[in-house]
Amino acid sequence: MRHRDRNIDAVLFDFGGVIAEDGFKQGLAVIAKANGLDERTFIQTAFDTIDSTGYLFGKATESTYGNALRQKTGIKGDDTSLRNEIFSRFKLRGWMIDMVKKLKANELKVGILSDQTDMLDKLDKKYDFFRLFDYIFNSYYMGKGKRDPSLFDDIVNVLKMEPDRVLFIDDNSKNVNTAKQKGWKGIKYVDRDSFQKDIEEILPLKS
Repeated sequence: MRHRDRNIDAVLFDFGGVIAEDGFKQGLAVIAKANGLDERTFIQTAFDTIDSTGYLFGKATESTYGNALRQKTGIKGDDTSLRNEIFSRFKLRGWMIDMVKKLKANELKVGILSDQTDMLDKLDKKYDFFRLFDYIFNSYYMGKGKRDPSLFDDIVNVLKMEPDRVLFIDDNSKNVNTAKQKGWKGIKYVDRDSFQKDIEEILPLKS
C-alpha cells in the first residue's frame, strides 16, 4: 500500500559490498596473491567465469565453476579451500542491519537483490539474516542477473509496485544506472557517511 507521506514503498539492497563486506572480491584478491596472479585481471576472470559457466544463475555446480576457473588461470586449491577464502570474508555490517530494521519500523518493504550463488543460503545459515527481509532476490534462483535489464521488470512485477516506488542500493554504478533506466530510484553505495546522507535526502525516516 502506498504511504501518502513518502515516495518510496520498498528498498532493495545488494548483499556483498552493501549489506556485508564484499567477501567475493576480498577472497579472490587473496587467491590471486597466493597464486602470483595480477589481482584485477584474476578478479575479472572470476566474475566472467561465474557468469559464463551458468553457476551464477543456478545452471551449473560449484565444481563446474571451480574447474573452469582453475583451467583458465592455473590456480591451485580444491573447491572447499577456494570457497572458504571467500565465505569467511563476508561480514555483515551491523549498522546496515540496523538501517534495515529502521526501514521496516517505518513500514517499508525491504529486500536483498544480489548476484549471488547458493553461497548466500550458506551465509544465511551462519548469520540468520533472511528473516529480516521481506524479499530475497538472488540471481541463483532468478535465472538471470543484474546485467540483464529485464530482471528489474521481473522484480517490480513480484513487488506489484510502480518502478519509481522502489529504491535500490548497490556498490556497482552500472547496476544502479540500469535500475534508474528502468524507472527505479537508486543510490550507489560508497561508504557509510555518504550512504546515510543520500538515503536521508531520498527517504526521510522517523527515528
